[in-house]
Amino acid sequence: MVDTEKVCAFKVSETLPKDVGRGLVRLDPADMAAAGVAIGDFVEICGKKNTVAKVMPAFKDQRGQSRVQIDGLTRENAGTALEQMVEIRKVATRPADKVVLSPVSITLRERDLKYIGSLLDGLPVIAGDRIRARLFGTRTAEFRVISTAPNGPVVINPTTALEVGKSQGGKEKEELARPLSYEEIGGLKRELARIREIIELPLRYPEVFERLGIDAPKGVLLYGPPGCGKTLIARAVAHETDATFFSVNGPEIVHKLYGESEAHLRRIFEEATKKAPSIIFIDEIDAIAPKRDQVQGDVEKRVVATLLTLMDGLNKRQNVIVIAATNIPNALDPALRRPGRFDREISISIPDRVGRREILEIHSRGMPLAEDVDLDRLAAISHGFVGADLEALCREAAMICLRRIMPEIDFASAQIPYDTLGKLEVPMGDFQQALQEVEPSAIREVFVELPDVHWSDVGGLEHVKKQLIESVEWPLKYAKLFSKAGVTPPKGILLSGPPGCGKTLLAKAVANESQVNFISVKGPALISKFVGESEKGVREMFKKARQAAPCIIFFDEIDAMLPARGAGGTDSHVGDRVLAQFLTEMDGVEELTGVLVLGATNRPDLLDPALLRPGRFDVQVTIDPPNLAARKEILQIGLRSKKVGADVSIEELAAEIEGFNGAEVEAICRRAALHTVREAIAQAGANEPVEASEISALHLKLAFEEVQANQRLE
Repeated sequence: MVDTEKVCAFKVSETLPKDVGRGLVRLDPADMAAAGVAIGDFVEICGKKNTVAKVMPAFKDQRGQSRVQIDGLTRENAGTALEQMVEIRKVATRPADKVVLSPVSITLRERDLKYIGSLLDGLPVIAGDRIRARLFGTRTAEFRVISTAPNGPVVINPTTALEVGKSQGGKEKEELARPLSYEEIGGLKRELARIREIIELPLRYPEVFERLGIDAPKGVLLYGPPGCGKTLIARAVAHETDATFFSVNGPEIVHKLYGESEAHLRRIFEEATKKAPSIIFIDEIDAIAPKRDQVQGDVEKRVVATLLTLMDGLNKRQNVIVIAATNIPNALDPALRRPGRFDREISISIPDRVGRREILEIHSRGMPLAEDVDLDRLAAISHGFVGADLEALCREAAMICLRRIMPEIDFASAQIPYDTLGKLEVPMGDFQQALQEVEPSAIREVFVELPDVHWSDVGGLEHVKKQLIESVEWPLKYAKLFSKAGVTPPKGILLSGPPGCGKTLLAKAVANESQVNFISVKGPALISKFVGESEKGVREMFKKARQAAPCIIFFDEIDAMLPARGAGGTDSHVGDRVLAQFLTEMDGVEELTGVLVLGATNRPDLLDPALLRPGRFDVQVTIDPPNLAARKEILQIGLRSKKVGADVSIEELAAEIEGFNGAEVEAICRRAALHTVREAIAQAGANEPVEASEISALHLKLAFEEVQANQRLE
């Protein structure tokens, strides 16, 4: 029974990722009052088709706009799209006695129905709806509702009998399996808005362009690092616009027979024209359309020429849009990158913290998360991760959780019992462990394992630690405060001091404590015998750091790589060119944002003066030999994991070793422990268990004399 007295029309907006598949409709409380509905009521949504949903309040940023928020699944069931108008009216629903489902994306067995029913509990449906149940992780089960008893809008409940009807076959099954809506894409709201205005308007409303007397856009080039969502966006746009989708993988175009490559490309465009409105998606376009003046083969030149004429030739193609994706846009032929062919180039960047939070929410939506899981914290520490990396992170966390129940699984049975699966919970610890396994793809080839060194492992050097915390951690934690105050964080920090004073140890602590991406550069690895390769290595290093920002690049013994100009003593001038490249990367025309360069040297006098000016190495920290308090702290750190006898006085030893640096103090602790091991092995019998004794004052004295003797030899 429908309440026909109050029918209100609203414009459709996308909903939150967490609402996908739940059969919810979100309305402004004022609009709810106008439509005569309350929270928890059921409404009929009327577009080209009708469906039902449960009313929930819209969030504050969506109020006052006369909009209705529904997910892609509900939009499809209602036969509507974003920015179109739908009618909303209150409807009476009854509990469902029986619902007949047709599986779309999985093969369903009768024993699975009880578990599937628990996932669909409380979902409003009507015959003809497509519904989705989230299984585990990102796995979903898609169904078409064939019939319901009683007829009309019903709500699935624990007493509802579910039946498996005839499965959808052939092409229909292929189309319905795992369609993508805009809610499945996180962290790319700005890019999606730009793509939609170029693609949806011409395909949905071509008459607008005719009235304005202009041609609709022909193509969009999406570029960005691997895994950032270029292909995902193309598939979502095709689904949301109801356009015929033609996917072309770059390399599959190329044939060995003369003329076959061009014919293949022409056939695709002809087919798309017949089935307009259409979207042709060319993935990895750089493989078939490289710069013609830089390729040796004849095939690539002919394919590029054919693509140029097909996109903007004499034959005007109506309602066909080409989307291309590439990681290296500068490798494309310039003729493709002009208006009339690829009218718009959109950079798909690495997501920021808010974007990473959205992506994590999408990929963990079907996961049984424990209460201690903090997605905001995970988003804050997963710097440089693209969408594919974050999906891998969620998958790895789920695998770690699964390994815990492996001993309980009977592999002789065909299936893991659902009650065992139902007990699974993924805690925060699994995500933190997964972070050790999954590294950001942007810096995968130069990724280094973060050292397990904390500020508490660095003895003394309090003023240095404070400067590093202010320079590295504060700009990340208090970014808004820095922006309001008009303070830009330093681009470079140079640690200088004698050998063994703790420069590298400080770099390890900064990398671990700040939780940002860390690239350690070994100077000799960048130097190449080929002209231009060394400078290219520096350029690529900074490019990767920008992509994975915020990021620290650490140059140990930086004086060996970047000596003063003219000091190299060779005719090749490689050092001068590397230095020039380094200077322009740090503070040139192209702004270096989100990247901190950390250098360590014990010979700052050898560095080029241009490196030491403000704007490059802004903060220069000289590390002096440790004083009495610092030596005492280093001794405590060095001995804290060892057994120490009652006769040991750390204060007396700290006073005695005046003039020793941090590495030498650490060596005393290590050698003293080694003396106890020697004694234990010498005293133990042939078959007796060996156990080291406590470190005594005598052991420390012997160790002190050994280190002092080494000092004299130096």
